[in-house]
Amino acid sequence: MKISPLIIVIVLTLGLAVVLLASAAYTIDETEQVVVTRFGRPVGDPIKDAGLHFKVPFIEKINVLEKRILEWDGDPNEITTRDKTFIYVDTYARWRIGDPLLYFQRLRNEQSAQSRLDDILDGEVRNAIASHDLIEIIRTSNRDPVQDDSLVASGVQLAGLELIEKGRSEIEKDILGKARPPLAGLGIDLLDIRFKRINYTENVSNKIYDRMISERVQIADKFRSEGQGEALRILGQKERDIKRIESEAYRKIQEIQGEADAKATEIYARAYGQTEEAYDFYEFIETLETYRVTLDSS
Repeated sequence: MKISPLIIVIVLTLGLAVVLLASAAYTIDETEQVVVTRFGRPVGDPIKDAGLHFKVPFIEKINVLEKRILEWDGDPNEITTRDKTFIYVDTYARWRIGDPLLYFQRLRNEQSAQSRLDDILDGEVRNAIASHDLIEIIRTSNRDPVQDDSLVASGVQLAGLELIEKGRSEIEKDILGKARPPLAGLGIDLLDIRFKRINYTENVSNKIYDRMISERVQIADKFRSEGQGEALRILGQKERDIKRIESEAYRKIQEIQGEADAKATEIYARAYGQTEEAYDFYEFIETLETYRVTLDSS
């Protein structure tokens, strides 16, 4: 069967149309935005609306950029504070592409953006840390130190907290305010930057531990002194109680002995006073007792 040339032309035309349509049509997701370039140069405004869009086939190219909030995670750096204290500072930030056209012209891709964020944010963090004392960086506000009720009752006085002028939150706001303008010139909208972690170097940690140990030793000495005082009070009370008991017992013994002697004398008097012979016998017994005591003592 012979195919008509007209049919061949129609088929080729339809195929070419399909290819051209496929090359010209593209879709944009809700999380994306597109910059269209022609021979490497941006054409028109960035396209931010999701859905089906068209471009000139084979000549124009789409460059997809993120519309969502992106993260920047800085590397921990050893930085010196204004009071010459070495600390490790780890920061993070959140940003998004605020001006897609400017962003594409200056940076092209997210890898370049992360590199510029490293330069700008790390520099601002270093400047902020170097401009403030350690106490300003690790604390957020002035507050009264919380002490255990037992320490307050015992009268232990711990070292108070130094007053700060700004604090960590204000320093983070200063870094954010200073880093935004240069990043805005790159089409980046910096949303927030925070300190993730602040670690002391070994020397600083040792000083802090020494201070903590000193405070705990002070508390222990206070409790030990109070315990020794209480022990001496209890021992003194015990000695007084023993002497009082012994005194009362001795008095009771003397009373009993006195009553016994009186009773014995009464019995002797009744026994030896009944007749003259009994009385003479009593005097004889007493004389013998006197001789015995005299001879034993000599």
